[in-house]
Order: sequence, then C-alpha cells, then structure tokens
Amino acid sequence: MKPWAQQQMPPSSESDSMQDLVLVSQLLGSQPDLVLHGGGNTSFKGSVRDVFGQERDALFIKGSGISLATIDTDGFAVTDLDMVRQLLTLEDLSDFQMVNELRRALLDVSGPNPSLETILHAFIPHRFVIHTHADAFLAASDTEDGDALLRELFGDAAILVDYRRPGLPLALACVEAWNSQANEQTTVLFLKHHGVFTFGDSAEIAYGRMADVVGELEKKIASSVLDGGADLAGAVVKLPDPDPTEFARFRAEVSDAAGQPMIMTRLAGAEIAGFVSRENLKALTGQGPATPDHVIRTKARPLVGRDVAGFVSEYKDYFDTHSAKQDTRLVMLDPAPRVVLDSEWGLLGIGENYAAAKISSDIYCQTIGTINGAEALGGFRPLGIESQFEIEYWALEQAKLTLAEPARGLTGQIAIVTGAASGIGRACAQALLDDGAAVCGIDLSADVASTFDHPTWLGVQANVTDREQMRSAIAQTVERFGGIDIVVIAAGIFGQSAPIADLPVEDWRKVLSINVDSVFEFFQDLHPVLAVSPVSASVVMIASKNVPAPGKGAAAYSTSKAALVQLSRVAALEWADDGIRINMVHPDAVFDTGLWTPELLAERAQKYGLSIDEYKRRNLLSTEVKAASVGALVLDMCGPGFVATTGSQVPIDGGSDRVI
Repeated sequence: MKPWAQQQMPPSSESDSMQDLVLVSQLLGSQPDLVLHGGGNTSFKGSVRDVFGQERDALFIKGSGISLATIDTDGFAVTDLDMVRQLLTLEDLSDFQMVNELRRALLDVSGPNPSLETILHAFIPHRFVIHTHADAFLAASDTEDGDALLRELFGDAAILVDYRRPGLPLALACVEAWNSQANEQTTVLFLKHHGVFTFGDSAEIAYGRMADVVGELEKKIASSVLDGGADLAGAVVKLPDPDPTEFARFRAEVSDAAGQPMIMTRLAGAEIAGFVSRENLKALTGQGPATPDHVIRTKARPLVGRDVAGFVSEYKDYFDTHSAKQDTRLVMLDPAPRVVLDSEWGLLGIGENYAAAKISSDIYCQTIGTINGAEALGGFRPLGIESQFEIEYWALEQAKLTLAEPARGLTGQIAIVTGAASGIGRACAQALLDDGAAVCGIDLSADVASTFDHPTWLGVQANVTDREQMRSAIAQTVERFGGIDIVVIAAGIFGQSAPIADLPVEDWRKVLSINVDSVFEFFQDLHPVLAVSPVSASVVMIASKNVPAPGKGAAAYSTSKAALVQLSRVAALEWADDGIRINMVHPDAVFDTGLWTPELLAERAQKYGLSIDEYKRRNLLSTEVKAASVGALVLDMCGPGFVATTGSQVPIDGGSDRVI
C-alpha cells in the first residue's frame, strides 16, 4: 500500500468538515499517480448562514484550476446546493451558460470559479465526494476489456459511466448510470478514461474507499506484470548525455514551429530509457494520451524521434480533418510538439516557459507508467482521437491556459550569468528572472545553488578558470532548459592594488587568467550554442570604468578589463553573422557589493573629506549607483531595445568627467 493510503483521516464533524476536506485534498494532491497539476477535485455538503440568519444548504467544492496539493480553505468555492442541483432538470446547457450559472450559484463571490464537475458533485447523494485521475485506474480503463476488468475487481460496488467531458452532459450521464446501477454496496463511480469518484458521509470514509480502490487496481497490475503480461520497460539502458549544440539546435526547430522561443527540459531515468527503446514506440504512443484531459498540455501525440517538420505536417492534417467536422470555425493552435520521445535523449517536455515544460514532462512521465500498466493488463487502448481533439479545442479547457500570469518580456529565453551569487552578477540574475527568463547562475561559491528559490533558477558551483567545469555548466543549462540565448559575464576579481613596480607577477597573471583567459575559453564553448538560438542571442560584458579611465595601482585589473572589452569587440564583429549581439557596460562605484565593506567605505570617504553618503554620490549626477541599477541596464541590453545594437560600451557611473 502506498504511504498516502496509510495516512489515517480523523473522524469528521460539522465544525471541522472544511479542515477535513483541506487535509484529504492535500494528501491526494501530493501524489502524482493520483492527481497532477490541477487535476482531480473534492467537495463536501454543509450549510452556511445568510445575511437574513437563514441556513442555506451549500456545496463546498475545489475551485477550477486550483491544485489539490497546495489548496487551502480559500481555494474552495461555496455554492448554493439547491441551485446547482436544479441545473439537473435542464435538458441542455451550453458550456458558457454552465460556467455562468455556477458563478451565479456562488454564496461567496470572492471565491474561485467552481470546478467544471460541480453539478456531478452536487448530485452524488453523499456528504463527501473525492475525485482523482489515478494512473492505475487509467491503465485498467485504457484496455480492450476495461469494463470487464473493473466488474471483475469491484462487482456491483462500482458504477461505470462512458467518458463525457465535464459539464451537464456528464452529470446527466452519471444520474442515468446511478439510477440503473447503484445499490446498497455502491462505493465508487468510474468515469471511463478519466477518473475515480468515491464518496461517503465523512472524509475518512471517502478517503478510505479511494485508497481501497486504487490499491486493488495497483495489485492487479503488479500481478499481471509478474505473470508476464508485458515487457514493460523494454531494454533498460543508460541514455547518453546529449550534445549541447545538437540539443539547442533541436530546441530552435521546435521554437520556430511554435512561433516563439520555447523551454525544453529533459528526463532520462531508467524507466524512461527503457520505454523509449521500445520497437513499437510510435504506434503505441500514437494512439493518444492516457486521458483526453492531458491533451491541452501534451497534444494528442508525442513526437517520436526528431522530425519536427514531419510532426508539424501531421498536426496540420489532424487539425484540418477534425476541425472540418465542427459546427464553429476553429483557429489552429501552434503545431509544435509538447512532448518528445527519443531513443537517445529520453523524454523532453516543451512549453512556452519552464513551468509549462515541466507540466508536459511530468504528465507524460506518469503516462508512461499508465501505458506500461495497460500493456500488462492486455494492451493500451485509450479513447479515440476524435475525443482528444474535442478536448484540445474545447473553449473551457483552453480557458484554463489563460489563467496563467501574462508572459513577461524574456519568457521562453535562457540565460547564463557568471559571478551570480553576489553583487552585480546576482542583481543581473535577479533582473533576468523577474522578466521571465530561465537562468543558470555560475559562481565559485557553493551558495549559488540556493541564491534564488525560484523554479527557473539553476545554480552551478564552478571555477571560471576550470574549462571542464564551465563546459559542464553549459551542458547542465542546455539539458535543464533547452539552450542558451543570453550570457552575462560578471565574474571577475580586482586583485592586489599596487604600483606596477611592486606588483607580483603571479598576481598579474591570476587577474588576467580569471578576467580574460577564462572568458576567451568560455566564448569558444558558448558560441556553437548561441549561434543556434531561436532569438537574437545577446552577450553582455560587465567591464569597468577603469577601461576608459584607469587609475593608479590597478594595472592588472585595468589591463584585464581593457583586454576583455577588446575581446568582446572582436567577438561582436565575428558573431554578427550568427545574429549574436555583444555589448559592454562600464560600472563604477557600485558600493552594495561584497568588495565594499563598511570599514573600507569609511576609510575612502574620510580620505576625500566626505561623509559616506556623499562619497557614494561622488559623480556628476550626485546619484548612488547600485547593483540593481546595473542589473536593470543589463536587462535592457538583452531585450528588444538593443536588438539592433552590438559592440556598444555604456557607462553606468552617475557621470564621470574623466569618462565623458
């Protein structure tokens, strides 16, 4: 039995029903083999007191699109139970009419929109109802003899309902099935190719029934595997590491098909490695997803192999064929794949941002388990392709995708920032993350791994002078996100401050090694990946005011930064043919970095006879230059405002008469 099924629910009472509902929801939501990324729903029937002091029967149900894993009390819609049940007296109700009526039924209009399965929850004559998309059930249902198998396991305790998309038709089909199949032993309702509904007069009972049902299905699959029902894993192998340039070039092809830069993330564990080695992979997966509900995230089929153009052509044919049968005119979605299965690369999830790419990969990772289970039970046979198309182009499912935050400027783009754990590098990484980019931060400090608690942050500890470590960082970035579009070089050291006559040669060489030589090597390894970026790739070099206006005692630093600028100018000339922009910024007196301690600031201010605040503003504009200011400028240079600019050098120093 799975750990979630061993968790004991407390007895329910009227006063703690909502707490019970939250607990059971979170327990179920934490299990990807039960619900995934917003799937499933839960409810209980209770009462609320209105402004007139009257008790109103109410249905408390999960809000549409809200994840069970993280739901709290404010994630449930409170609806007028009688009003919702009255909808069952109608013979017809359009999808948008249903959404409107469910919204009108809200007793708390500040709450979320009710689940699309609210009418069904209202009908089921039990106080608590829980619904999952259990993989084990989908495996059983997605077989030739799924009905017989479910009857064999659950007998008259189960109600079986043919697949319907959520809404009034589903609720009416369940009413008809309930009236003809329900009896005193009824504990579960199966909506074929979709999910499991269990119920009871307490959360504990409904939860226990779900655990029992899923447990029985999992045991059946396990026994079928042991009996030699199928070769589930194929030849289990370890997949090779992808070539970063080849991987990034493939992402560019996908992005071109999608009409925007896409994120592409890779999974390549043992189960996936075995699955993609199947000889019948294309035929097996070409039948469709485990449930039509996944189609808006994965499309009806994955791309098997790397023929993006072929997939696009097939998708257009699929759209033309099925849209011609619709009563209304449909606009084709972008034809790019959302899931790729490749014998060397494994499973790739693709999306317009990292969250969407991860959802695609997570869902198909679970789908692999479902397909394996169905194969063990006699053969994977999902619902027909017409049903997949109906859901993919169903207006209410498309509306779920619009609930995400609007895309920010760099959404879909991927950046590498060196020196990202602190100071200017950290500020640049922050600005890029805030504008929607996925970012790999590289730093010598181990703290880089946790510099940001952000799903699109990858922190890699590496020494910029160690070429193999930096190559590994490039490879990790490409494998996690798909490619590289933006590079910010912020790592560097100032070195010892001393006159040329007194500067140890080893210090001179160390500064040049870190500030120049490492960048030269990094450029060599980055160029092939940047050259295949689906956007106008951008490199921003953090140089220094010491380039146009050097100072005494900083020979190594000033020389290294000047050499770095010259290297960048040459790269701007050479890489322009590949559409790669290279620009430079010259910061000065950025005091909110680790270089400037309070003691050093006080010492320098005293030397000039100024207060610390006056010293920080010792420039023509009398303004303090902060790391965030540099980050904002770097962000601008990576965006559309600099799309026609390369080789530029921009000071950010508050204005220096020596530079001007």
